[in-house]
Parts: sequence; structure tokens; C-alpha cells
Amino acid sequence: MSLLSATLLTLLGTSADACTGLVVGKGASADGSVMIARNEDFGVNNWNKFLAFRPAQQNEGKTWTLGNGLEVPMPKAFLAYSAIRDWDATTSDPAGKYYEERGINEFNVALSATTSAEVNDKAQKADPLIEKGVIEAIIPTLILPQAKTAKEGVALLGHYVETYGAGEGNSLYLADVNEAWLMEIGSGHHWIAVRVPDDSYAMVANGLRIHGVNLDSADVLHSPKLLEFVREHKLLDQADPKDFNFAKAFGVIADPYNVDREWLGQQMLTASHQQATRQAQYPLFMKPDAPIAVPDVAKVLSATYEGTPLAGKAERPIRIDRQLESHVIQLRKEMPKELQGIIWQSYGVLAESVMVPIYSPLESYPLPYRTGSDSYSDDSAYWQFRSLTALANTNPDKYLPLLRSVWSKESAKLYKEVTMLDKTLKQSYASDKATALGLAAD
Repeated sequence: MSLLSATLLTLLGTSADACTGLVVGKGASADGSVMIARNEDFGVNNWNKFLAFRPAQQNEGKTWTLGNGLEVPMPKAFLAYSAIRDWDATTSDPAGKYYEERGINEFNVALSATTSAEVNDKAQKADPLIEKGVIEAIIPTLILPQAKTAKEGVALLGHYVETYGAGEGNSLYLADVNEAWLMEIGSGHHWIAVRVPDDSYAMVANGLRIHGVNLDSADVLHSPKLLEFVREHKLLDQADPKDFNFAKAFGVIADPYNVDREWLGQQMLTASHQQATRQAQYPLFMKPDAPIAVPDVAKVLSATYEGTPLAGKAERPIRIDRQLESHVIQLRKEMPKELQGIIWQSYGVLAESVMVPIYSPLESYPLPYRTGSDSYSDDSAYWQFRSLTALANTNPDKYLPLLRSVWSKESAKLYKEVTMLDKTLKQSYASDKATALGLAAD
């Protein structure tokens, strides 16, 4: 490891951490798009990420072995999809698809996985986690090549959890141009998913969130005999199928590490609804005070408690030095099919970075976004963004505001440019599809 790499690692710390996410319904967004977004935080800071494109392919094998050793039947074909993989994925997984994190496939199904969540002792004893089961590291690799709708992706992942078991508790987000789903895995074989109302958003930290749902609703999917299982093992004092609390049954609620971030996100987007801090559970879905745009999502994912009642009290802000990357995935129904998906992608700490718009037709990514290792290098986009934050932290009062100001101006330009480019692309697509797709990729 180079001296600069060692310096950066020392400055940024190495303790374990986890992610924060936001899901926005199409009626709650400023442009009618469905959005799923998340910060990817990790225990170490020098975990370079590579942008990747997985082409469609036909399969001949009978068994598909995933990165953690899980084996499932091989689908006859894979859909094309995008991903952001670990720099050393081939070390853990010969196929190089370990921890792909997020992406959009050719059917405009998007997935972001995951926001890790703790499973409580009682649930774990009743239905233990499976060592080589479904885990965060393999979920995008498993689902994106197969799902043709978000709901189909939920059902497919649920099937894998029921059949092969899960190795972790997790929250994840699936979306298409019509709807978004929040899905949670709560034990070795039990899960639940809820369709996010079109007029609302869901703010997610590292605790299971789903509560107050009707298990019989068409907008709720779940593992078989979930209610019976909860009642049999007394995971809830009163298990009401019309007001079901999955988070309390399987997770750990009221942890300030998580609920503080949930309060903060809802306070930013729905300030009109004043809520006390550190409640055991916050509303699962809320309506925003104003339509939510990409800059609003980025602002939430960059937030600290400065200027709030939790300033100096809260343990864990949303903006944290251990961010590897952040993404906002938009699915825009009014755009031509090939251009409906766009990923706003940043490297390093979002508050000191810039979100670069990536249209779905892009298959060959610029070299800086697919190079670099665990040592600092000038040719790596990850290290360029990461190093600026680390160096600014040597005198944060002086340099962090300057760094944020620079990227804020660049981000504002990009948001405007994409709005104009979308209009150009729609017009061009109508007369020359190939030219429009080429322009989007460029």
C-alpha cells in the first residue's frame, strides 16, 4: 500500500458500517419518475468500485454457482444489465460478479441491494440464517439477469429465500417504470415486500422498517404462512394480519443508530409533519411537502444533524466518511424504452462528490471508472474523489466547504444538461433511433 493510501485510510477510519436508502413513488417525484437511491457504506474505505455492463447470454449449464457458493438451477438465458462491482471481485468469485450492488436490466427493472438489518435473537432461533443462503453480495447478480418487472423480481427473490434460505437480514429496493417495492428479509426463510404508494416515499436506515401493513393487500407480498410462523413462535404479542409489524417481529426497533436517520430524512422531505426524535418506529411511508427531484435525494443522502435537535447527540449521520459510492436510479416512463433508465452515480462521499448521469445504452465505461485497486492511483476515479475528501478532512472547517461548493456547482450544471439532453434524445429517437442511443451513450 502506498504512503498516500495509508494516510487516507488512517484519516477515514476502518470500523464497520452500513447503508442508508430512499425510495420515491412516481407521484411523489418532480418529473413522474420512480426513484430508488442508496449510499453504499463499508467497513474499509479503500474498496474501489468498478462500473460494469453484463451482456445478455444463453446458458447451457445446469447449475449456477453464485459468489458465496450458493448453487441454484441455471436459467436458460440472462438479460443484459448494469452493475457496480468490487475491484477485486474475481478474487472472491471467478465470474467477477461479487457485490454488484445496483443496476438496471434491459427490461428497465432496477434493483439496489441492500440496506443491512439486524435479525433479533428470537427470530433467529425460530428460523436460523443459512450460511450459504441468499446474501447482499449476490442479490443483484441473482435477480437482475432474470426479472422482467419489479414485482416479478420480488417474487423471484422470495422464492430463492424460501427454497435456499437467507444468510442475512436485509432491506432492498426494486423498481420499474410503473412502481417501486421495498422488500425485507427477516430470517432464514421469511420475507415481506410492500409496494411504495405512488404519492409517497420510504426512508430506510439499517433496521427493518415494514410495519402497519395488511397481509391480505394486493400491495403486499410475503413468505408462505408468515402470520402462522410469527404466532407460533410468539414473535409478536399480538400478530394482527391487518396491521402487521414485520420489523418488530424479526428485527430490532428503536435503535438510535437507525431511527435517527429515519427521522432526519423525513424531517427534510416532510418538515410540515413534526415528529419527536427517537421514536421506536417512524411512519413507513410519508408524502413529501414538495415533489422530490434528484438534487433533493442527493441532499438527503448527504445529510448530517447540523442545525437539528440531534446535533451533537446522534451517533450516526447519513453522510459518513466510509461511503464507497452513492446512486440514484430513475425510471422515466415518458422516455423511449431504451432511455427510460438513468443512474446518477457518485464515487466516494456524496457530499464531496458529484453524481454523474449514466444512460442505460452505455455499455463501455470510461477507463477511470473501471480501474484501480486498494492503493491510491491517479488513474482511478474512485481514488480521485476519495482522496479529495480525505485531504480536506485534514482541515475540515477550511477545505470541506470549498470542496462541497465546487461539486455543488458542477452538479447543478449536470442536472440542467440532462433535462435539455432528454428533450433532444426524445426528438432524435423519433427520427433516428440509433443516433439517439449513441448520443445517450456518449
